[in-house]
Amino acid sequence: MHPAALAGAAVGRIAHYALSGTAGVLVLRGAAKAAPKAKPAARRLLVSGIAGGITTGRRLGEAAEEARLKAGDLLAEAREQLGEEAAPPSAVGVEGHDHDHEH
Repeated sequence: MHPAALAGAAVGRIAHYALSGTAGVLVLRGAAKAAPKAKPAARRLLVSGIAGGITTGRRLGEAAEEARLKAGDLLAEAREQLGEEAAPPSAVGVEGHDHDHEH
């Protein structure tokens, strides 16, 4: 299996857990609406949950980028070992790019 595919699968699993946490936040929001007396405490919990989600999202983004770079390094090293020229890294695919300007 291609290293980038493995990294993509790992990122997919992590995203699943992040979305599960978001569902928990939505449950908290519903509980806050149901119990007006508990609103300030529920709001603090909700804000803390959202802050944790933002932090987790940033960490996931960093981990995904690190995994992508490591997979690219391994692929380039493997191509070099085979005597092939490694393609430069690119975040955007250019195949099928058919308008008139130079890259």
